[in-house]
Amino acid sequence: MLRAYLSGYMFFLFAPIAIIVLFSFNSSPGLTFPIDGLSLRWYETLLSKPDFVHSLVNSFKVGFYTSVVTTILGTLAALAMIRLKRSYRQPFEWLNFAPIGLPGLFLGIALVTLFGQIGLPRSLLTVTIAHVLFTLPFFVETMRSRVNYFDHSLEEAARDLGASPFQTLKLVTIPILAPTIVGASILTFALSFDEFIITVFVSGNDTTLPMYIWSMMRRTVDPSINAASVLALALSIVVLAAGGLTLWLQRKRAVAARDANN
Repeated sequence: MLRAYLSGYMFFLFAPIAIIVLFSFNSSPGLTFPIDGLSLRWYETLLSKPDFVHSLVNSFKVGFYTSVVTTILGTLAALAMIRLKRSYRQPFEWLNFAPIGLPGLFLGIALVTLFGQIGLPRSLLTVTIAHVLFTLPFFVETMRSRVNYFDHSLEEAARDLGASPFQTLKLVTIPILAPTIVGASILTFALSFDEFIITVFVSGNDTTLPMYIWSMMRRTVDPSINAASVLALALSIVVLAAGGLTLWLQRKRAVAARDANN
């Protein structure tokens, strides 16, 4: 019974995704089953649209700048947080986790109000700022789980050998944490690439890929929507797989180093 339940559960989760992938290769514009045949016509139609290419490039731009800024701020925040006394660290950890629990609708309204008050026009810059706010807690939480097991005696040894705090950070701390930093950065890019709710409030004339797909659905039932969704899904899977592989290799290397020391 448990196996049957698990099979039904997985079918419930992935059946809609499988349907989208299947209809993206449908040769006819109809959304009826069974499909008439297999074709790449909707992918060709989609890639020939300048608006789609423009929105895709915008998503890559926003995701790249978001991951860069989040990586810098999040790494420093995680390193600072772990050095606090436990009585002081706990409130900061709760505050860092708070944006994750807040509804995206609330964050979107709050940000668009803030940008209006300071006179900052909505553009890809405001989208990037919003995505940094949204993804930063995820990055810090990922980094903190690794920094908690960091051997600070290595930093102390570097300081005893005459290294300055900056040299210790550059030559010891960052290289050891590099795999986790890369993995968390890739995760940040994936979160930014798919973000929609907050983006609706803070974007201007330049749209991202999720907003372009949403605008296509508002106008008409275009079969190329399925192709756009599959491309977004494929890119997200590749990015997340790369991040997961990086974190897995880092954990494997850490376990090997621990076993060698023992």
